[in-house]
Amino acid sequence: MHRVGLTGGLASGKSFIGNALADLGCFLIQADELGHQVMAKDAEAYGAIVKEFGAGIVRADREIDRPALGALVFAQPEKLAKLNAIVHPCVRARERALEAEFAAREPGGIIVIEAAILVETGSYRDFERLIVASCTREQQIERAMNRSHLSREEAENRLSRQMPLEEKVKYADYVIDTSGTKEHTLEQTRKIYASLRSLP
Repeated sequence: MHRVGLTGGLASGKSFIGNALADLGCFLIQADELGHQVMAKDAEAYGAIVKEFGAGIVRADREIDRPALGALVFAQPEKLAKLNAIVHPCVRARERALEAEFAAREPGGIIVIEAAILVETGSYRDFERLIVASCTREQQIERAMNRSHLSREEAENRLSRQMPLEEKVKYADYVIDTSGTKEHTLEQTRKIYASLRSLP
């Protein structure tokens, strides 16, 4: 079994690449999606998050109001660090369980873990190969504004707290340039998939 990391930055196209790799036959684990799951009402991280950040982040249906929590932590790095310290261990536990299930089912398969901060946390070293999705900073801002309805200022603020993509690509085994058409991105993804399939 091969373990591959997939990362990028805000609105850099990593989820599009992840889904394309899944369509080609890889087993995709999306850390963001697992993050949402562990924060759900009464899930592993729920109680600790509410205790740390207060009842003001809880909606009427008792689910965590993620936009409200995001607005709180993205403005204050120390609060973001506290949230990550609660959520990341729960996400890693779920990742390990999913990986073990897949390895038992398909010992010759390829697992792709899509996560935003593989380079920043140093966990990129845990993978046989690292794929980085890359585009221009201006494209990241425009896509984030269109996709997440962020203001330019909000998008720039989020980007300012991320490692620049030109830094991340220095750690990559494969770089996929997502600045062109979707077909061009898919063409690069198919080539990388073929390369991954040929790994011993």
